[in-house]
Amino acid sequence: MLRYIILISLQILLGIFSLSGQELRIDSTAIENSLTYAGAPSVYLDCSRCDYDYIRTELSFVNYVRDPDMADIHVFVTDVATAGGGTEYQFSFIGRQAFTGTVFTLNHYVNPNATSTEERESLTHFLKMGLASYMLQTDLGTNFNVFFQDRGDEDKSSDPEDPWDFWIFQAYVGGVELEMESNQNIFDSRWGIFADRVTDDWKFRVRPYFNYNWLSIKTAENDEPVTSTQRRHGLDSYAIMSINDHWSTGIFGTYYTFNRQNIRHRIRLGPGIEYSVLPYRMATRKAITFTYQIGSGYYNYYDETIYGQTKETLFHHGLRGTVNIQQPWGLIEAGIEGSHYLHDFSKRRIDFYGLTSVRLFEGFSLVFQVEYDVVNDQIYLPKGEASLEEVLLRQRELATDFSFSTSVAITYTFGSRYTNIVNTRFR
Repeated sequence: MLRYIILISLQILLGIFSLSGQELRIDSTAIENSLTYAGAPSVYLDCSRCDYDYIRTELSFVNYVRDPDMADIHVFVTDVATAGGGTEYQFSFIGRQAFTGTVFTLNHYVNPNATSTEERESLTHFLKMGLASYMLQTDLGTNFNVFFQDRGDEDKSSDPEDPWDFWIFQAYVGGVELEMESNQNIFDSRWGIFADRVTDDWKFRVRPYFNYNWLSIKTAENDEPVTSTQRRHGLDSYAIMSINDHWSTGIFGTYYTFNRQNIRHRIRLGPGIEYSVLPYRMATRKAITFTYQIGSGYYNYYDETIYGQTKETLFHHGLRGTVNIQQPWGLIEAGIEGSHYLHDFSKRRIDFYGLTSVRLFEGFSLVFQVEYDVVNDQIYLPKGEASLEEVLLRQRELATDFSFSTSVAITYTFGSRYTNIVNTRFR
């Protein structure tokens, strides 16, 4: 009843307008019968990085629906970054209704140098292969052909020699922003380099990064402008060794400088160990891990701190637990981390974050995100009161006991079950 009330209301509203003298009409029968093939299975595509319009245009032999509870086939796609910037996609085909029990997975690697066109074509190709096994169980199965492309020695050769020994390098310049007004100018930039080597047994990274922000504000016609400059640079590095399917260990080294936090130089070095409750091979869908790190650090400050220090060497350690679950019903990410300096237990921090996205029932989804930090480790704060200028221009970090942020989103979709139509006008 609700569907027909909405359709009739829309028809009345749109009937008021005309295009080239002809009335615009909504035909509810045409809407429901605008399916691709009679008897074709219904598919719910659950993929955050897929080009839906392209897929629906190229693979028009199925009917696409807006909710998994309406589908005969639920295609759940996740992705994980690989060494050198590539992406490995995992396609899970979950049969429902008449296809209950037909479940399988395909893995597909996309080269980091692939263009967006090449990537979407390859994803569509793998989606088509997965759907074929279901189509063969329908009356439309006789319309399919099987084709195998023999590429000769390209598919038959053994592992090639690698002159780079699995090292991948990537340079980036991102977030460069320039804003200019009569009384205000802003420049912001980020750049850096990734150097990674990933094998089954080892994982290495050396990553220098640079962040520079400059702000100039003119408050009066003849006054000198007020300027603020923030420099946040650093180096992240690690060497991680795989022990078995549940354990790994490594050593971590970092360098950090940030004038807003009064840190001229901070150098940290120390070992760490991680335990994965589930085997690492399941990490693309389910991961529950616990990580412990301990180390020492050298600290050098721009200004004398509230504890009377200009430089010091401190020992620290921390324990982190994380949960990451991606399933057809939604996503759960959560983590808690506690750390403190070994010379003074009161100088500690506890961080908690959580993100949940769940389909509660047909068409209804809930997204909830929260982050809460207990802060008692700001040993770098400079002595003295911050000026109003430093506070307004965010030139100096202020003392705090906690930080908290949260967000809630609810979506509810209803109406026609089908989403086959592709219309790219005014996109």
